[in-house]
Amino acid sequence: MKRIATLGLLLLLAGGAHAQDPEPEKPAQLTTIKLWPNGAPGKDTRPPAAEIGRDYWVRNIRQPSLLAFPAQPAHNTGAAVVIFPGGGHKLLVWTNEGTKVASALNRMGVSAFVLKYRLANEPGSPFSVEGDAADDARRALRWVRAHAADYGIDPHRVGVMGFSAGGELVSLVADNPEPAGRPVTDAIDRQSARPDFQVLVFPGPRGIPATAIAQAPPAFIVAGSKDPCCATPSVALYEQLRKAGVSAELHMFADSGHAFNLDESNRISILHWPDRLNDWLADGGWLEARKAITQETKR
Repeated sequence: MKRIATLGLLLLLAGGAHAQDPEPEKPAQLTTIKLWPNGAPGKDTRPPAAEIGRDYWVRNIRQPSLLAFPAQPAHNTGAAVVIFPGGGHKLLVWTNEGTKVASALNRMGVSAFVLKYRLANEPGSPFSVEGDAADDARRALRWVRAHAADYGIDPHRVGVMGFSAGGELVSLVADNPEPAGRPVTDAIDRQSARPDFQVLVFPGPRGIPATAIAQAPPAFIVAGSKDPCCATPSVALYEQLRKAGVSAELHMFADSGHAFNLDESNRISILHWPDRLNDWLADGGWLEARKAITQETKR
């Protein structure tokens, strides 16, 4: 009986120790932000319809929005990136060229915002790439700058990153002038839409050759040498930037095609291209922890 009582006491003590273990960490609560709370500018006479999402993609974007991935406060560098997923302007490759990329940037101490922009190549779409989608991209940059204090972001260290069709949006907003006469709906639209740096991942040809290259921000460009759509624009943009004296870095991976994303390749060099981006961001000073502007420092 004594041995049984002792065993029971040990089990009770063990249970007590487990009862004091900390609760598991809850997953981050991601916030969806409507870019235009009263509706996006432009004409869309189609009946209202919900977004459609399957597996890794989403389409039927009627109201553009951002999904915010704030950097952890302990590791926040003050830098931010707005991500434009690709998908041929027919859909958005939402996970592999959006949310997974945001998580990777968070590990670098960078806040990320993934953009759902209007799609020009869907059947029956009234939208255009150079008009509506580019408007969404510029509005996203303006929104992040207007709310920089809420996320501990330096409004002078806000970059853009785009994949394939999303890379075309990067070119349109970073390397080309904003069209005159675009609507100004509120104070956010008065913020600058020029990114402080640009990252183009196998970018498509729209916006290249660029028409405002001398004012372009520093660029990081990566593509596969055998990419039938996007190898040529990548090299062409790099040459434009280089000749204009704009800081630029180009990585063309041998014997590689399109859409290798973060980890969709069996080539060691491509698997490590995000490390090259991390190096480039660090060399450019974008990852230096600076005193970010917050609501407290503004007062």
